[in-house]
Amino acid sequence: MRTEWIAKRRGQDNVSQMHFARKGVMTEEMHHVARRENLPVELIRDEVARGRMIIPANINHPNLEPMCIGIASKCKVNANLGASPNSSNLDEEVAKLNLAVKYGADTVMDLSTGGGNLDEIRTAIINASPVPIGTVPVYQALESVHGSIEKLTADDFLHIIEKHAQQGVDYMTIHAGILIEHLPLVKNRITGIVSRGGGILARWMLHHHKQNPLYTHLRDIIEIFKKYDVSFSLGDSLRPGCLHDASDEAQLAELKTLGQLTRKAWEHDVQVMVEGPGHVPMDQIEFNVRKQMEECSEAPFYVLGPLVTDIAPGYDHITSAIGAAMAGWYGTAMLCYVTPKEHLGLPDAEDVRNGLIAYKIAAHAADVARHRIGARDRDDELSTARYNFDWNRQFELSLDPDRAKEYHDETLPADIYKTAEFCSMCGPKFCPMQTKVDADALTELEKFLARETVKG
Repeated sequence: MRTEWIAKRRGQDNVSQMHFARKGVMTEEMHHVARRENLPVELIRDEVARGRMIIPANINHPNLEPMCIGIASKCKVNANLGASPNSSNLDEEVAKLNLAVKYGADTVMDLSTGGGNLDEIRTAIINASPVPIGTVPVYQALESVHGSIEKLTADDFLHIIEKHAQQGVDYMTIHAGILIEHLPLVKNRITGIVSRGGGILARWMLHHHKQNPLYTHLRDIIEIFKKYDVSFSLGDSLRPGCLHDASDEAQLAELKTLGQLTRKAWEHDVQVMVEGPGHVPMDQIEFNVRKQMEECSEAPFYVLGPLVTDIAPGYDHITSAIGAAMAGWYGTAMLCYVTPKEHLGLPDAEDVRNGLIAYKIAAHAADVARHRIGARDRDDELSTARYNFDWNRQFELSLDPDRAKEYHDETLPADIYKTAEFCSMCGPKFCPMQTKVDADALTELEKFLARETVKG
């Protein structure tokens, strides 16, 4: 799709969607996004120019089908995958990618830390993906020096960041907001630092007694991102890892820095979204969303969950989807899914499916609550099919048609039951939706009620 579009831009100093939007240009990607979102292309251009929307679209990812992330558009969902030294490999990760795309992931992050050659795994995922791919380059930077924090240099970080950009990564988590002066602020936490990338930078600063190299070399990263149109996903290194740590001094200090970094990137027309918590009690979610908008000048917010309780290992796709729906309702632009394996292990294919469907539900619920145009159309159509006992249409309209059909067919598998006016819950005699109130019956009822009113 994008090969010819990209060819027009190669060789320019800045090829970012924000750069073109600020020049008044409506790119082919903006037109495509406008059609997908059913929004005016002028609105897409203006939101991107303002920084309130991003279109992650690296010029080295030509098979990408452009999408957008921003408060003016539908709430999006990201799925994480990635091989680890203890489990999984390239083929399994590409299979997870295909499954994630099948079940509606809007973007996918490759968080591989091992399990094979990281460049080969990443390249295979990018080549197979029609959705934007995100990465966390500090993982490979540490791997490139065999896990030695002592040997890791700013040049190592920059080298890996440019390599990811050249390979076609559309957005990168850059943990530039955690500063050396923030580290004492975590002393009263229960779970300390739970971000892997944030932990790497914290250990680097503690060892070298120097400022975060991603912060001091932000301008170098900006220059790389301009060349390839890579979007910043500013990492929340100090996100809370439990309810006790939510909205604390450490988290809010980093958030203020992330706002400063956002505006610095915008000075060079580079796109930015900002990552957020984490674990947050329900009563603090609105505060967190509003605070991010205030500190980060309404750059798109991208949250992990948040989990609203800490006591359900094995079910954290549920505890987090509750928080995700609320965050989306309050204005979060993208939700990062959590699988049942969160806190416990590397997710497999079924975990990816369960986590993604939970988050598609959360995102859709948020869109309905925000009264987005057309958001409830599918709900109403499915409800009509349900009332008409059109089972096959119900399956088609489901977020997971295979699972809906599977559950129906566990007890009533024969084709004849696809036209039956009951399911196995109520059976043929007790289904309340068999109570059809037609026009003639309503007319007679209205006459009766009118007579009773006159009498009474």
